[in-house]
Amino acid sequence: MTQPEFAALAEALRAEGKRVVFTNGVFDILHVGHVRYLQQARALGDALLVGINSDASVRRLKGPTRPINLEEERAEVIAALRCVDGVCIFTEDRPDNLIEAVRPNVHAKGGDYASPDALPETPLVRRLGGEVVILPLVAGRSTTRIVETLRQPTSDSIP
Repeated sequence: MTQPEFAALAEALRAEGKRVVFTNGVFDILHVGHVRYLQQARALGDALLVGINSDASVRRLKGPTRPINLEEERAEVIAALRCVDGVCIFTEDRPDNLIEAVRPNVHAKGGDYASPDALPETPLVRRLGGEVVILPLVAGRSTTRIVETLRQPTSDSIP
């Protein structure tokens, strides 16, 4: 979806009285940690909208060897999940513009943040009347770890 379409979807959902949850991320190589996280985020409301970092944004954040999968493909995979109601690619390093457009009731993020106050977007979400929820990560499951394992010449399986 384009950002205006994404914002319109959020507005329509709110007009129906639905609780809108927003989250964002790279979602480069989909794994069980992503799936569980997105399911938990969806359980916080009636609809889950997901922002996907653009390829250029991922390179700035993670380095020149990432992403592994192109932004359109990452968005398509996330959009295909039953728990996801809409996806939008954003070009900035932080999702502030999407948060402003969506005005979520809940902004969910993974547990790599100690508390909502550690998340840079929290003041914006709270100013818009939303709440921030930090969800637990699945221990030992990350795209970075998968990529590192695949690069090891003696690796037989992904841990």
